[in-house]
Amino acid sequence: MSMFLNTLTPKFYVALTGTSSLISGLILIFEWWYFRKYGTSFIEQVSVSHLRPLLGGVDNNSSNNSNSSNGDSDSNRQSVSECKVWRNPLNLFRGAEYNRYTWVTGREPLTYYDMNLSAQDHQTFFTCDSDHLRPADAIMQKAWRERNPQARISAAHEALEINEIRSRVEVPLIASSTIWEIKLLPKCATAYILLAEEEATTIAEAEKLFKQALKAGDGCYRRSQQLQHHGSQYEAQHRRDTNVLVYIKRRLAMCARRLGRTREAVKMMRDLMKEFPLLSMFNIHENLLEALLELQAYADVQAVLAKYDDISLPKSATICYTAALLKARAVSDKFSPEAASRRGLSTAEMNAVEAIHRAVEFNPHVPKYLLEMKSLILPPEHILKRGDSEAIAYAFFHLAHWKRVEGALNLLHCTWEGTFRMIPYPLEKGHLFYPYPICTETADRELLPSFHEVSVYPKKELPFFILFTAGLCSFTAMLALLTHQFPELMGVFAKAMIDIFCSAELRDWNCESIFMRVEDELEIPPAPQSQHFQN
Repeated sequence: MSMFLNTLTPKFYVALTGTSSLISGLILIFEWWYFRKYGTSFIEQVSVSHLRPLLGGVDNNSSNNSNSSNGDSDSNRQSVSECKVWRNPLNLFRGAEYNRYTWVTGREPLTYYDMNLSAQDHQTFFTCDSDHLRPADAIMQKAWRERNPQARISAAHEALEINEIRSRVEVPLIASSTIWEIKLLPKCATAYILLAEEEATTIAEAEKLFKQALKAGDGCYRRSQQLQHHGSQYEAQHRRDTNVLVYIKRRLAMCARRLGRTREAVKMMRDLMKEFPLLSMFNIHENLLEALLELQAYADVQAVLAKYDDISLPKSATICYTAALLKARAVSDKFSPEAASRRGLSTAEMNAVEAIHRAVEFNPHVPKYLLEMKSLILPPEHILKRGDSEAIAYAFFHLAHWKRVEGALNLLHCTWEGTFRMIPYPLEKGHLFYPYPICTETADRELLPSFHEVSVYPKKELPFFILFTAGLCSFTAMLALLTHQFPELMGVFAKAMIDIFCSAELRDWNCESIFMRVEDELEIPPAPQSQHFQN
């Protein structure tokens, strides 16, 4: 060993430390990339999945497969339901808002996945099996499937042109003579909807097209309402016409809200909710809450919350944070962290803090946008409840309402981080809601554009192997640098360390061999053991 070490030159130590630093650095880069993409360590995953069975480890999941198959299927169904994507109740207009953003910035605010979900929604709400009986509806059925925006717009114009054709119906009045009655085909309401959403470049233009769509859609709705009980085909037509009419009236109310006619928008929304009380899937109450906050009609906001903030209804960031805003409004103008720490929280302040904690636990991404710690982007057309997409959609419209209430953002800033100390860890346990879904990050990355940094909760802890590899890479890199700068000194140091290690091993071996020889020469019997110790 000594002869071998004496033949090593300082260049060998430089090459050794440099190579080990390079290899550990490559492993670190790969581990970091794999962790960012899949959320787990590659080395850890391989060791658990492949090496552990070879070394005799038992997989707890496999041993209980027969007993937990039903539980696994239930948990899978629960995770799917938790990550259900919802239509954004406050989604913008493609032509008048999203496209204008693209023209100015050159960025696409909507992802292909988001637009594909919208196309599926349009096919579900605006089409039915009997569309082939009406030429214009048959054209629109194809238009909703088109990916090219210009092709969709052209198809909508074609559907409207077909409705301009006059049909002649022969009506015999007398046996010897006949007259021809001229009848206009009904306008295609869904064609006007598509043009209002995608071709109109301003909200005013979109409102005009929606008003034309309302005339056509109202007529179709009344006709199908009279025939809905004549068979399943007419029932499907009536359901489709109902969806079309509700969609048109809602978008007209949103146009009025955008154009500053807020009171008119509130009236339209209230009338729509009274006329169609069962269509809660459209979440029209969230549009109503936002408009009432704009009017500062806080008593009406509280009345709407009392109706929809129910345990049996699915929660949303709009409901939770609006309830927190109303509670904070009662105390925020006089709230001071220093005074609260001295005298303690009053009952009203405690209620406000608890409401903020409740809202933050439901969606922990919202405070950073309300406190402007993170920049906003245009909200997507679909959102994931409790996800970053829902936080963006809420803060985009409600940030102004929080700023209007004096001291509300200050109270939020002082209290929102305390929520994370109250929630049990790990997050399999919930506090006020069911546990936070683990699939939100993946769904949000599909819904939000690539130029936006997706907010992630909870923050993933770095695996041990990434930290170990980073330490190893840093240590070997430092050794390589020192060996390159001081080759002679590092060579002496390396030989000394190896000599110490080898001498320690040799000393242990010599002591063990001497002790064995002494035992053999003296014939020392084994130490007696008590019965209790033997047992």
